[in-house]
Amino acid sequence: MPEDYTRIAAAARIKEFARGEMLYIGGDSVSQILLLTSGFAKTSQFGLSGTEVILRLSVPGDVLGAMGLFTTGLHFTTAQAFRSCRALVWDAPTFKALVGRYPVLHQNMVRILSQDLGELEERFREVATERVAPRVARQLVRLLKRIGRTVNGAVKVSLTREELAQMTGTTLFTVSRLLSGWEERGMVKPRREGVTICDVESLRAAAEES
Repeated sequence: MPEDYTRIAAAARIKEFARGEMLYIGGDSVSQILLLTSGFAKTSQFGLSGTEVILRLSVPGDVLGAMGLFTTGLHFTTAQAFRSCRALVWDAPTFKALVGRYPVLHQNMVRILSQDLGELEERFREVATERVAPRVARQLVRLLKRIGRTVNGAVKVSLTREELAQMTGTTLFTVSRLLSGWEERGMVKPRREGVTICDVESLRAAAEES
């Protein structure tokens, strides 16, 4: 009900994060839960060698930090502002109490976490069973929907080649080679901090190649 959402939001404070600022760090105790209201954040894990793997790019409406609160009490991942962003922030005890009081909050949180898990499972299957080219293309198609911005009839995805490699389980060299090939075919225009998709349908077709 609308009044429930009003009460839930009233228990939070608004906080802004500059690009690159940490929202929380993996292994730390969960002290707050965030709901993005603008901007983007990336959720990552780091290997033993320090290599970063981007698990997800979060957009407005996504909840960050809740999974650890209801399990170990620790963050499983690290979250960082991918671009300048703003969030509603609840202290962990307050959020726990709200979930117990308002079933709609629990339902929404389960739905969001289920969607996150479903995407991760799909991407794991792709890494295990598919060639690099279609899975990079498919990841770009996903990102079109989440963070794409239409510019002069094309769609710009503000993601570096290295970040795209981190999301698809491949190397910077491989991503650069693929983008160069797609650029020759008129599908994309790689930029220093992003990729402009010029031919969305051709990219979708590349995502379905066997």
